[in-house]
This record gives sequence, C-alpha cells and structure tokens, in this order.
Amino acid sequence: MSRALSPDLDCIVAVEQVTDYLEGALPLEARTEFEQHLVSCPGCVIYLRQVRAQVAASGKLAEPRPVAEEVTRKLLEMFHASRGG
Repeated sequence: MSRALSPDLDCIVAVEQVTDYLEGALPLEARTEFEQHLVSCPGCVIYLRQVRAQVAASGKLAEPRPVAEEVTRKLLEMFHASRGG
C-alpha cells in the first residue's frame, strides 16, 4: 500500500480487509499496514470494534437457550385443550 494514497482510500482498503484481519488471513505485510492504519484512524478502530461485536453477538444466536418451565406448561395446557382433553 502506497503512503501516497489519500486517507479515505486507506479507510476503504481497511474496511475491505476487516474480515481477513479478524480471521488471521491477512499476509504479514498487509496485517502490519492494517494495524498501522488503525493507529492513526479512530473511525476504522470504531468500525473494527463494531464488526467484532457483531461477530460475537451472532455467535450467541446459535447457542441453545432452555425454555422456561412455565412456557412448557402453558404450551402443554394449550395442546391438551385443543385436543379436547
């Protein structure tokens, strides 16, 4: 990446590289340039934090959550009532 690039273009490149950066898929030189950009760009740091938060939140969506006993009881009552029992 050339240092002659405008700061906006550096941000565009950084945004395009965020996923590869988080997955550890950037080559060492690109990773170093990405991290150097972060040092001088608070906007890209915020964007990186947001993407990390989205990844963490989406991972929690797959976690099974137990159904409350009251919900199970009410569903069974509704089922039995609909069956005439």
